[in-house]
Amino acid sequence: MRGFGDLEAEIMDRLWSWDRPATVREVVDDLQRQRPVAYTTVTTVADILHTKGWLRRDKVGRAWAYEPTCTREAYTAQLMRQALETTPDRAGALLHFVDGMSSDEASALLAALEQVKARDTE
Repeated sequence: MRGFGDLEAEIMDRLWSWDRPATVREVVDDLQRQRPVAYTTVTTVADILHTKGWLRRDKVGRAWAYEPTCTREAYTAQLMRQALETTPDRAGALLHFVDGMSSDEASALLAALEQVKARDTE
């Protein structure tokens, strides 16, 4: 799995933030507040994201409404798992990762580990 390209990331960011299906027109209109982008370009990239399995789409009138197939958090977790797979020393990589965390991030990690532990003992 590769990370998203720039426009792919911008499209996904909007769809994750909006938390609802959206048409290409809505995405284009929002993107154009920051920079010019062609409707056909966004259509092509949305179709590519659909083909890759990152977006699902449903016909709404004559347009497609797109929505993510996973949450931003699930996508981030997949990237983190992929990064861990690149080293034979996962414990060492995790140590370096945790060493760079803020105390709030470390607390969140501890809470997540407790949830997993509780789930596994059920």
